[in-house]
Amino acid sequence: MEAIEKLQSAITMVNEARSVPLSASCVVHRGEMLELLEEINQALPKDLSSAQRLLGSRETIIEEGRQSAEQLIAHAREEVARMVEQTAIVAAAREESARLIDEAHSKVEKEREEVDAYIDSRLATLEVILNKTLEAVNRGRERLAGASDKDVLSQLAE
Repeated sequence: MEAIEKLQSAITMVNEARSVPLSASCVVHRGEMLELLEEINQALPKDLSSAQRLLGSRETIIEEGRQSAEQLIAHAREEVARMVEQTAIVAAAREESARLIDEAHSKVEKEREEVDAYIDSRLATLEVILNKTLEAVNRGRERLAGASDKDVLSQLAE
């Protein structure tokens, strides 16, 4: 870029130079102009070789950029696919857990009904036994209350 700056300086020097009357020519200090042109001449090979190296490596740089972009895109696609798969797995797991919970609630309700029926039948049996026992106690008490000593003796005689 040094050569371009020096060329700009040379152009400015010519533009600002005194013009020769009645002609398109101008008066430029020969020493200054030659010194500037010599500096340009020395800087150009450096700048040109840098530019040629950049142009030569341009295709390589572009290809590396393209490969990097393709790798990024492939990685992004894999990541998206993984995330979608995880989302599908999570949804399936939620559905399965909901199904299992519903199934467990149904089983618990069925077992509760069976336990209630068993307890009701056991209580009904106990009720019958207690009723019979109560009747026997009542009969025994009635016999004791209604029996006098005679009755006891008469019953013994019989």
